[in-house]
Amino acid sequence: MMEVLPADSRKLLHPLNALLGQEPRCQPKVCGLRLESAHDNGLRMTAQLRGFEVKDLLSPTQFFGFDTETFSLAVNLLDRFLLKMKVQPKHLGCVGLSSFYLAVKSTEEERNVPLATDLIRISQYRFRVSDLMRMEKIVLENVCWKVKAPTAFQFLQLCYSLIQENVSHERKNSLNSERLAA
Repeated sequence: MMEVLPADSRKLLHPLNALLGQEPRCQPKVCGLRLESAHDNGLRMTAQLRGFEVKDLLSPTQFFGFDTETFSLAVNLLDRFLLKMKVQPKHLGCVGLSSFYLAVKSTEEERNVPLATDLIRISQYRFRVSDLMRMEKIVLENVCWKVKAPTAFQFLQLCYSLIQENVSHERKNSLNSERLAA
C-alpha cells in the first residue's frame, strides 16, 4: 500500500531522485581497498591509511572555514581516485590534498580559494606546488573530469529537510543540522 506524501515532501523527491540517478556513476566500488592493515611494509594502500588521510583533510577544512559539502566532496574524489588507481602510501598526502583542492575550487567562492602554497604549508606536507598541480590533473583524468558528484552530505541534507517538514514545531527546535553534519 503506497503512502501519500505531503506536498512539501513531494518536492524533495525530485532532488533525491536526481542524486540517486547520479550516484551509481560516481560512487566508489567497495571492493577497491584492501581491508588488512598489518604487514604491508608501507607499500600498499589500505582502508586504515585512507581513514587517516580523511582525518587529515579535516584540518584545512576547519582552518579555512570551508563548508561540510567541500569536505564531503573531497572525500568522494579521494575515494573515487583510490579505487581506480593503485597509490603508494607515500603519495597519499598529495592525492588527498589535490582532491581537497579540486573540491574547494568546485564548491567555494573564488575569493575564498587559498593559494596552493598556503594550502600545502597549512597542511604541513613536503611536496611542491608543481607536484600538487600534476596530481590534480591525474585525479581529474581518473574521475573523467567529473568533479561534482552526489555526496553523503547531500543525502543527509535531503533527509534532514524531509524530517524538518514532518515533525512538530517543538521537535524542530531540538534538531540541529550542524550537529547532524558533524
